[in-house]
Amino acid sequence: MLRFLGRLLRWTLLAALVLVLLCTASVLALRYVNPPTSAFIIEAQLQEWFGDDPTPYHLRQEWRDITQISPQVAIAVVASEDQQFPFHSGFDLGQIKKAMAEAERGQRARGASTITQQVAKNLFLWSGHSYLRKALEAGFTVLMEWLWPKQRILEVYLNIAQFGRGIYGVQAASRAYFRHDARTLSAGEAALLAAVLPNPIKLRADAPSRYLLGRRAEILGQMQALGGHAWLKDVLPRTRDKQ
Repeated sequence: MLRFLGRLLRWTLLAALVLVLLCTASVLALRYVNPPTSAFIIEAQLQEWFGDDPTPYHLRQEWRDITQISPQVAIAVVASEDQQFPFHSGFDLGQIKKAMAEAERGQRARGASTITQQVAKNLFLWSGHSYLRKALEAGFTVLMEWLWPKQRILEVYLNIAQFGRGIYGVQAASRAYFRHDARTLSAGEAALLAAVLPNPIKLRADAPSRYLLGRRAEILGQMQALGGHAWLKDVLPRTRDKQ
């Protein structure tokens, strides 16, 4: 019995080591190779194919390097989603503590995921709230912060984030909603796209509600308060050099 348990332990440790090496190799490769899709996009596409919605589904995604995307978009999503993005190591402990405190008081749960965590979840994992998925998300987050520069994390995020039904990435969203290239997005358009990120199915950039317009105004104010896209351009290279 002890011999069997010993073998089982060795095989378990070996399997865990192989998994870590495979995950590390995958993350390292995607530092240099643009991902053709993401786990979230594949899952959403399968749900559409086998779901009950009769409305035709069209997947739209066009990769654009970060230099081909208006810098207004980068500062808009940082202002909206993760203002500590240039400085943290994948986890915003301050936001996590606030979320836990609010949950203890019985308040509505707030999102505390950083941009890096969102990339880890959407690129590699399935949806859900299991402890296993959260543990894998944390592992991929650590790997990305270790192996990727911040600018690469932001670049991948801007290309795989969902902005509507079947619409992924800033370029596809810009074409769908504003009829022009992502390179020429204005600050207002960028803020509107950032405003739909928490719920891109219900919040429509092509038919913004009063709430969405108000949220856009808030994000524009936060963009200006942070220092605009010039601030982000200044801090990202310095945080990249520290890695």
